[in-house]
Amino acid sequence: MSHQVFLALVAFAFVTSITPGPNNLMLMASGANFGMRRTLPHMLGVALGFGAMVAVLGLGLDRIIANSPVLAQGLKWISLAYVLWLAWKIAHSAPPEAKGASSSSRPMGFVAACAFQWVNPKAWMMALGALSAYAVGTGGAIGVALVFTLVNLPSVAVWAAMGQGLRGWLQNPSRLRIFNWTMALLLVGSMLPVLSQH
Repeated sequence: MSHQVFLALVAFAFVTSITPGPNNLMLMASGANFGMRRTLPHMLGVALGFGAMVAVLGLGLDRIIANSPVLAQGLKWISLAYVLWLAWKIAHSAPPEAKGASSSSRPMGFVAACAFQWVNPKAWMMALGALSAYAVGTGGAIGVALVFTLVNLPSVAVWAAMGQGLRGWLQNPSRLRIFNWTMALLLVGSMLPVLSQH
């Protein structure tokens, strides 16, 4: 892998990992509601799950999906349904210490965060874009996956940390409710580019 190609891949991974999307919005909400320590499995699930997804797609699954419009369309609608469900959970979440907080008020776990990458439209666009642009010059899909994993974890941690930074201000239940509903609406809004594609 040439130095220039490596730096270009790192830059691509950083820009796509640090910008808003379903993962980062959910991590910010989790950091605000549960703090960094309890959000750590979610962060690790995003970073490692996305890296694994890139590796698996690079082994040929990307071509199977690209050649099946029905499968691609089905994945899009599954993604939308799951994101709407997650948005509903965020909108109705309460801090775990709140009286009457439901048992569902807990952060997303490692396995769920890994699995979410497969229905996250931004993750698909990132993975397919990176593989088509960099897989040949970087040692294949495994090289791309490793770079993304190493760049992704600190990037997503920034969003969880921003959420945790708001925890003091969000001690007010009204502010927390507004924040959670805002995060839920932004999460749904992040699906609009996917729905506009035909």
